[in-house]
Amino acid sequence: MFRWIFALCLMLLASAAAAQPAPASHDRPLRVVLIPADGGTEDGTRADYQPIFNAISRMTGLQFDIRVGQSYNAVVDAMCSGAADIAFVGPVTYIEVSQRHCAELLAVAVENGQSIYYAGIFTKSSSPIHALKDLKGKRVAFGDVNSTSSFVFPMTMLMDAGLDPVRDLSAIRLTGSHANSLAALAQGQVDASALSFDSFNKAIKQKAIDPGTIRVVARSIAIPQPPIVMSTRLPPALKARLKQAFATVDKAPGVTPDMIRGYGGAKVERYDTAFPPVRFNVAAGKMARLSDQLKGEILAKASQH
Repeated sequence: MFRWIFALCLMLLASAAAAQPAPASHDRPLRVVLIPADGGTEDGTRADYQPIFNAISRMTGLQFDIRVGQSYNAVVDAMCSGAADIAFVGPVTYIEVSQRHCAELLAVAVENGQSIYYAGIFTKSSSPIHALKDLKGKRVAFGDVNSTSSFVFPMTMLMDAGLDPVRDLSAIRLTGSHANSLAALAQGQVDASALSFDSFNKAIKQKAIDPGTIRVVARSIAIPQPPIVMSTRLPPALKARLKQAFATVDKAPGVTPDMIRGYGGAKVERYDTAFPPVRFNVAAGKMARLSDQLKGEILAKASQH
């Protein structure tokens, strides 16, 4: 009887251990997945975040395997299935993984003393479009349907301007990323494009676009910076270790300012690990305005072109 109880206890302990992620090591680095903000290329968004994870690795000895998801949904699925330990996500994507209890906030970048960024709607400099109302009857490109700054906020900006995206736009093009939307505008495939100012500035720095050929139609209200999140499955000690590392990485020996990078590959001052989750309610509010029915109608219209 004692042997049977002892064996049962061993089985239960083994099951519990299997349910938890293995401690990070050289053999099992922490798996990081990034939303494809700039097209899902390994040399795009991955290159933006490699420096900060290199700095964290230098501080802690932890190893990271960084990959870029093929879509925003793929990143959500990776976090919620246990296939990823850490992710860079948009504010709307954070709301989704948080509501599903898959992930919790790890850190938010601070730039110029703030943790905000902006979405924008852009057009060609030679375009007759000067205000959101001028987009009626025009072709507009958006990124991924789950993107905060290339879909959710721009769509609600149109709605606030009195436009019905389905009825009033002549065509909706969903390109899958900020970079693709900007390229569609530059190539004359659309009359306007929605993307973040971070992605726009990155394209300018990389000389992917001539800023003289593009004009801003409208800018969104301030949006909380896209956060880095960690899996709720991680052991508490590892979560605390990661938070401590991100909170102090900007002061760590051997870590240079060039290594403190954020969204769009921009240099940031530091990472805030005490950022209040309630600050993301503004994104949740915008997301709630896009009902499943409306999103379905938008997808249907986009599929026509």
